[in-house]
Amino acid sequence: MNIQIFGKQKCFDTKKAERWFKERRIPYQLVKLDKYPMSRGEFDSVSRALGGYEQLIDPKAKDAASLQYLAYEEDKIVKLLDYPELMRTPVVRNGRQATVGYCPDTWAAWQ
Repeated sequence: MNIQIFGKQKCFDTKKAERWFKERRIPYQLVKLDKYPMSRGEFDSVSRALGGYEQLIDPKAKDAASLQYLAYEEDKIVKLLDYPELMRTPVVRNGRQATVGYCPDTWAAWQ
């Protein structure tokens, strides 16, 4: 298993995901989206695994409503990449599989 957790520093679900993997002694790599935004390749891989980039949009984010006014899908993706605070976290990736949010049942199936 090659686990990557993309999260925000002040996100409680990201901290819960970290704790879940630590308790099971599963090695993971934490990527703080505040400092190191997701690359386009990583974003495409994750959105493919989730069935679309719409799953990554955090409806509770401050400027999430501004995405609906953008006409083109590419513009929405670029804005998500430029402003990672609009993404739901944690995004947990295991190779070509990915989850968004706190999903311990899915992670247990990866073992």
